[in-house]
Amino acid sequence: MSGHSKWSGIKHKKMLIDTKRGKIFNKLIRDIVIAVKEGGSKIESNARLKKAIANAKEYNMPQDNIKNAIQRSIRDLNTTQFEDVCYEGYGPFGIAVIIEVLTNNKNRTASELRKIFSKYHGNLGHNGCVSWLFDKKACILIDQTIIDENKLIDIVLNTNINNDFNIELINHMYELLIPLNELNNVKQTLLTNNIDIHQNSIKMIPKIKVTGKNDGDIELFEAFLHALNEYEDVTNIHTNFSTL
Repeated sequence: MSGHSKWSGIKHKKMLIDTKRGKIFNKLIRDIVIAVKEGGSKIESNARLKKAIANAKEYNMPQDNIKNAIQRSIRDLNTTQFEDVCYEGYGPFGIAVIIEVLTNNKNRTASELRKIFSKYHGNLGHNGCVSWLFDKKACILIDQTIIDENKLIDIVLNTNINNDFNIELINHMYELLIPLNELNNVKQTLLTNNIDIHQNSIKMIPKIKVTGKNDGDIELFEAFLHALNEYEDVTNIHTNFSTL
């Protein structure tokens, strides 16, 4: 009986690992779908697809899986209508949350997100209920190794956006935040100066940050965030939570 119990435990642990690995792969494949949807299937001209494939390789996704994901995304995008949708609500202890998803069934996605919010003492709300608590900025990532920060600042200043920008070094990447309407202008200036853009996206900057009152609050919110990240339709999450 002890041998049987040990084997059952091993099988259960392996099943959990395989399930987690499968969820990670699903998210990575979804990233590839989004990249193909936005910029086509040619890796050399689609920076987001190149990044999605690099992420997949970091998790040891087999090359055949990656190729199949690209081919499937091309096929699905011709036969299945995916939509980019934002959902808003309040998480544990009043944290403002904006969730970006890619879905082919908004009713299903809304229902699943509502369950997650409810489980962690939050409420999924209507569009606009928390977005007013954020400033929307364009975010450009640039590899630290290709340019000095002062040189980057000089180049950005030459785009005539005055001082309406912010540069921060995060994980060996310069994160450049600028007004949305200046994105094309700044991108073109950077490319003219032979500065490769690693990635650009939209970032929601909270006007007011909310902190947990104790360790229990922080653990609850982290569990809530983990549950959202586990749901395969979710592509991005913005909150005004701060541990400071």
